[in-house]
Amino acid sequence: MTSASRDLRDGTPQAAPIRRNGRSGTLEPGTTRVAAIDIGSNSIRQIVADVESQGQIRVVDEMKAAPRLGADMSTDGQLGAESMVRAVDAVVRMTTLARQLGATRIEAVATSAVRDAGNAATFVNAVRREAGLRVRILSGEEEARLSYRSALAHFDLASGRAVVADIGGGSLELAHSASGVLDCLESFPFGALRLTEQYLTSECRHKDVRKLRKAVRSELRRHVPAREWRGAQFIGSGGTFTNLASILLARESMLTAQSVHGTRVSRADLEHVLDGLQDTTLEERMAVPGLSQNRADIIVAGLAVIAEVMARLDSKELVVSTYGIREGLLLETARIEPAAASPGEARQRSVKELAVRCAYEAPHSLHVRDLALQLYDALGPLIGCEPGDRQALSDAALLHDIGYHISYDSHHKHSYYLILHAELLGMSPSEQVVVANIARYHRGSAPRKKHRNLGSLSKPMRDQIKRLAALLRVADGFDRGHARAVERLQVRKLVRAIRIRPVPRARQSLRLEMWGAGRKAELLASLAGIPVEIVSPGGAIVTHIPGMRQSE
Repeated sequence: MTSASRDLRDGTPQAAPIRRNGRSGTLEPGTTRVAAIDIGSNSIRQIVADVESQGQIRVVDEMKAAPRLGADMSTDGQLGAESMVRAVDAVVRMTTLARQLGATRIEAVATSAVRDAGNAATFVNAVRREAGLRVRILSGEEEARLSYRSALAHFDLASGRAVVADIGGGSLELAHSASGVLDCLESFPFGALRLTEQYLTSECRHKDVRKLRKAVRSELRRHVPAREWRGAQFIGSGGTFTNLASILLARESMLTAQSVHGTRVSRADLEHVLDGLQDTTLEERMAVPGLSQNRADIIVAGLAVIAEVMARLDSKELVVSTYGIREGLLLETARIEPAAASPGEARQRSVKELAVRCAYEAPHSLHVRDLALQLYDALGPLIGCEPGDRQALSDAALLHDIGYHISYDSHHKHSYYLILHAELLGMSPSEQVVVANIARYHRGSAPRKKHRNLGSLSKPMRDQIKRLAALLRVADGFDRGHARAVERLQVRKLVRAIRIRPVPRARQSLRLEMWGAGRKAELLASLAGIPVEIVSPGGAIVTHIPGMRQSE
């Protein structure tokens, strides 16, 4: 045990001096700063993070190296001397960084390459001597358990069945659960690096890929019971999965997406990507948008494994996780057992946490959300809204003013950037981009394709943003003074107009609210193709005709 580990050997979170971007501070109660180092067959990754008692992980710093321990093994299963030197040097750097950042615990684990090596003890002793760090060699089942622990903290697994897969350089781990309870753990020697060396040349010939897939398929049939696992939610972590998501996001011109976490990939899209990468040279794969050059030589084998797992599970799609063994190790190190979340709970919780961190004005934001959803329920079908739009509008309404946390001036644009760069669980990258843009357009100019944040998006996404921004703009206008003077909205779709009548609270004057909503109704009128009439309690009508512009 290192000196850093001994500081918290009783597991009790303690306030400790830390460094945040060069500044000292104190950890909040119930929060522990820990570091996790994952020594894999292909790469070594470290994450330093603050782990809260509820399981939330806030990354402080990360470091990565690629000594490829699994690629430099001799025929008799010995780790190569040069790769061990590179790996030890990387661990020393990571340990130094973690201690400088004030991590109270540093945990290091080694997976497939070290586990299978005949000279594993030589490597482990070298790390202990040079870095002062004990390395724990994980079994395949322990790897699968850590991956599942991580998924449990970041996905809604409380109901139904789920399979969490982690593909590393040397092995594939599968964890099967039912209603948030682990049922089975499996490990297979199907890592992307290992299979590339066994089956593929640099050209990844189609016939060799077929042979690889046949071998994987045969083994899965023996150990993965199709009846019990078929149709389960499929969650994938590791570089193969994240690179697959990056390739697809690049194809969709999702250049503004800040993370691939939560990306949904259909089985058909996976097969198309795999088919396009076969019979290509390494140089051609290195030029593929979204694909990391460091993974171009082993990506085909990894994708082939995913394809066979999906076929065995009869999965129509998979969900990509950017959290894996390291994050599971962080939770284990901090002695935190994440609880299974019900569908939608992770998303709701992370949206609320972002709002609170940005010191949002809860009464106004919640009120605007209620008004926006009233408009959605009454007018959504008229302007072409789809079922999933309601949740996006709800989240955007709650977060629309968090840009005040930066500055009042252009706060709608600050809201956009804060949402775009946040870690919002339960959202796909495309959903997060949509929510950020809806909040961006709650005021100011209407959405236009020439705007940089919209130009790269698909037309369906731009149309969705316009529809929901139109509703949010009017709802926000009805609380222009942040006084919640409007109790509810009465909305009627007439033959030639949309009529919105605000009902006041306790005889309050709605002069400001009438003005605020009337001047922000242009986009809604344009989308509906008919005038929008805002009717005051006294009967006065403010009419907005499609194409009629008013200054903000």
